[in-house]
Parts: sequence; C-alpha cells; structure tokens
Amino acid sequence: MTSHANPSSLLNGSRKTLSAVMPAGATLHAWLKAAGAERTAELRAVQDGREIGLLTAHNHEEFQFRSLVVETGGETSFTFDATNTIVSVAYVFSEEDVLEKGITVLHVDDANAAPAVPEGYHFRAPFGWMNDPNGFGRFGEEVHLFYQHYPHSLRWNTMHWGHAVSDDYLRWRHLPVFLFPSPELSVRADGRGGAFSGSATPLPGEKPGIRVFFTEQVKDREPEEQIQLTAVSHDRIAAGAAEIILPERPAGLDLTLDFRDPYVIKGPDGRWKMLVGSRDRAGGVILLYETADPDAAGGWSFIGILHRDNRFGMTAAECPCLVPLDGPADDPRTRWALIFGLLTSRDPATGRRNITLATVGRFDGRTFTKEFEQELDFGTDAYAFQAFVDNAGPVGIAWLANWTEISRKVDFPTVMTLPRRVLLKDGALLTPPVEAVEDLRQRLVDEMRLLTGETVDLGNGAVEIVIDLAAPGAAFDLEFDHPEVELGVRLDDEGLSIVYDIPEGKSLPRYIAAGARPTTLRIFLDAGSIEIFADNGRWTGTKRLPGFEGARSARLAAPEGNVAAAAIWQLKL
Repeated sequence: MTSHANPSSLLNGSRKTLSAVMPAGATLHAWLKAAGAERTAELRAVQDGREIGLLTAHNHEEFQFRSLVVETGGETSFTFDATNTIVSVAYVFSEEDVLEKGITVLHVDDANAAPAVPEGYHFRAPFGWMNDPNGFGRFGEEVHLFYQHYPHSLRWNTMHWGHAVSDDYLRWRHLPVFLFPSPELSVRADGRGGAFSGSATPLPGEKPGIRVFFTEQVKDREPEEQIQLTAVSHDRIAAGAAEIILPERPAGLDLTLDFRDPYVIKGPDGRWKMLVGSRDRAGGVILLYETADPDAAGGWSFIGILHRDNRFGMTAAECPCLVPLDGPADDPRTRWALIFGLLTSRDPATGRRNITLATVGRFDGRTFTKEFEQELDFGTDAYAFQAFVDNAGPVGIAWLANWTEISRKVDFPTVMTLPRRVLLKDGALLTPPVEAVEDLRQRLVDEMRLLTGETVDLGNGAVEIVIDLAAPGAAFDLEFDHPEVELGVRLDDEGLSIVYDIPEGKSLPRYIAAGARPTTLRIFLDAGSIEIFADNGRWTGTKRLPGFEGARSARLAAPEGNVAAAAIWQLKL
C-alpha cells in the first residue's frame, strides 16, 4: 500500500516543511498554485542546509504540476510559504522500485484529502476525486488499474488518469499520476474536459509495456468535443506523448457529440478491435473499429454499429467492454459478453437509473449475435464495468456509484467495487467476487445469534455475511442499523431486494432483482457500500451508501426453517 509521511509541520508562522528520507535519484511530484494573482508559488528542496532545487508556479486559478529529481540521497526537506504558495499534493518515489513499493505521500491539502477509513477494504484513491476504472489488465507481473481522477478536489473536474497495481486484486500500491490532460485544459479548474475513459493493451515484445487508448474531451470544441487518442508507456509508470487516432465520428449515422470510451481487444481474427460508445436520435449505439496494425498504433477503420439499444430512448451507450467467456477468442464456439452502461436510462418499473446491461452471444470480429441479455447489477452502482481475460479467466471491476444520486458539484469521494469474475453457467452470466476475498476474513464473529433472530453487533461494519437458505427463494428479512439510511436485504415472492431509504427523503428507486430465487447469499458491507452476490453472482446487487461509517448491527427475521445457516466474518485487508 502507499505510505504516508508525517503531516506537514508549521514553522515560523506561515512556513511549512515536508520531510522525507530520499534515495539517490528519487523523484518528487508536486502540484503548486499561487495564492494570488500577483504572487509566485515556490517549493524549495533542501539537504543539509543547502538548497538543491526550486519549483515555481504563477497560476492562481489551478494547480500546476512540477517534478524534481533528487540526485543525492538522504534527509530532504521541501519548504513553502503558505502566504504565497498552496500545495495540493506532493509525493515521492523511486522509479526503480515504485511498482513494488508505491509512492510515499508527503502532503495532501484539506480540500482533496481522502476520508479516513482505516478498516475499509475497497480500492480508494489516495487523494482527490475518482470515477470510472480504465485500462484494467495484467501488464508484466502486476495487475494494473487506471481510473478517472481529479487530484485537487473531492469533486469531478479536469480529468487525469490515476494508477495503482496489485498482486491479488485487493491490496493496491498507488503509483504516480499516469496520464495528464492537455496543457490548455490544465490552466483552469473549470471542468472543460481532459483525459477521459479508455482501455489498455500490452506492447509487443519481451519487455512489458502498455499502450493506452482514451477519449480527450474539450467542451464546445468544434467540430468534435470528443476524439480518441493513444499513448505508450515503456516503464509502466508514466504515459508518453499522446497521438490522435480517431479525429472524428463516423459520418452518415446522425450521431450526437457523444463519442467516447475506446475499449481495445484482440479479435477472433487476430486483428485489434475497438469499441466506442455513442448515441443517435433513437438510442445508444456501440461502434466497432479495427486495424491490421500489429501495434494498434494507427490505421483504424470503421466497421459499423456493433450493437444498438433503443428501449430507454435517447440514452448514450458508454464504457463498452467485450470479453470471451467460455473459450479462446479464436474459437467460433466461444461466447462473448458485451457489457455497457446506458447513461440517463430509467427503468419505468423500479425508477432505477443508468442501467448496465450484459449481452451474451457470439462475436466473429465484425458482428455480434445476441443469445441472451441480463442486467449486470440490480443495485446499479457497479457502473463503467471493465474486464479483461486474466490467467484464470475474465475478471472485472466497476465504479461503486453512478451519477444518479449526486451532482458533479458535490463532494463525493468513492471506491471501486470488489473485483469480480465473469462466468457463463446454465444460460446466465455470473459475476462472483474473486476468490481472494476469502483472504479478507479475519475472524468469525457469529454463526448462531443471527440465525436465532438476535441483534448482532457488527463492530466497524466491515463484514461479510453468508446466508444459506433451506430452499430456493426461501423468504427472509435482514435489517441493518446504519447511521444515515434505512438499509436491509429482503427476499420474498417478488425477488431479491436491497432495502434502501432515506428518512424523510424523496421517493427513491426500488433496487430489486425481480423473480430471483437464490439459495446462498454473500453480503459484503463496508464503510459507504453494500454488495450482494446471490448464487455465486447469478444475481449481483451493489449500492453506494452515504457517509463513511459502517452499519452498526444486523438482525435476521425469517419464517421458521427458511434459513439453514448464517455466519458473519470480520474483514480486513
């Protein structure tokens, strides 16, 4: 995990000092902003009383990125005068071992500090805002996770790509910010665009590298607000200069300006394929491109519309993802999962918004033939799901939120879902948590009191509850005492529901998997979230919860004989 140095110390009134023991050749990344229009921000690096570097910035509207390599190892101080200089973020790392050790955070301002959730087990950015996962995949020995990121506030703004690596999908080491917005977008904190969502593929050759694909958005740019770019990283730490690969939408399709989230995979014919989300006047569409370039660096040509969804009206299909499920990509018998979100969609039966759909069928490299379709998550807060084929099969992760209950102008620090397998079984798509989540179990809290109807204390609320039913669909009510909402899990004749209500609040959607009749449930609670996996992920429900305190207790009510077993595990990374 990323380490945090001691907080800034205040010396001589307004002068602040950040200190770290730096190995020779280590790098400092810092973002500075002048405290006023006529001032200059300065951050000085000092070793043994000698100044070894000076970083400056003149912009008083947005933080400017600055970097310094410390040639000589040893105790190093970084000082600044708070009357002239505002520091958003400062961290240090050694390039030769940052993949193994992560960055060391020296300073985060109050405005962008992550909430203190020391026992939380979900992935959280070390500072600032986070949304969609990007470029999720294994490159070299590690699993890499990139994500939409604004470092300087807990609000959505100009998009960067954050970056982390893991050996087990659960324990993450934070790395330097990977991808930056263009210089003209970094001048002001006005949210006009940036490096939006995309994907990543390995570079060919023996030494592992990464090619990323992403959307650059610039609000009100003509004729295209959204275009597709690519960049390469040979060190897996930082992206090089980006190049435009799709400068415009395909003509003749009456598409809106929506044209984003390139997802690149190797197709069954050996060619690279790119899916791009868009919409027309009838609904959401997923566009398909391909290239014969073995490096996927250029030569992209438009093939056609791979998939269309008109049921919710003029909604944008975004964050498309396509993975083979039950065989190799080049086997024509292999079924594929096409997963995408429908921004602004609304289910009229339940009121749920921004639905994520999973369509299963066959893909020959140019056309997708649907066999069946289902919702990916009945709680809807597993959005922008992205998957790749790892050693043991497809695995994916999603943003544990969506835009339904929030405004981009409201503080909203979020997490990623638990990583999930993507499986095909008995004509259904299953998304159970990865096997490594069982390693989170620290101790068995209870396996009798919940079963007998007692109220069981959940401590800090970071728990897994496992319920085995005596028969498929056997009814029960599981109630939680949560500090901010009415929360529970219910199984009845209508199906499986997350009971979620805000006292004296507005009317909320019903989070229900209609008709579900599971026999086993795994319920994961953490500060700010609940995730339900019924029958090994046949029905999965994810809901973000307000605040950063966990549920305090649980009580189970069920007709006699309905519940065969119930256990609660304390979880911790």
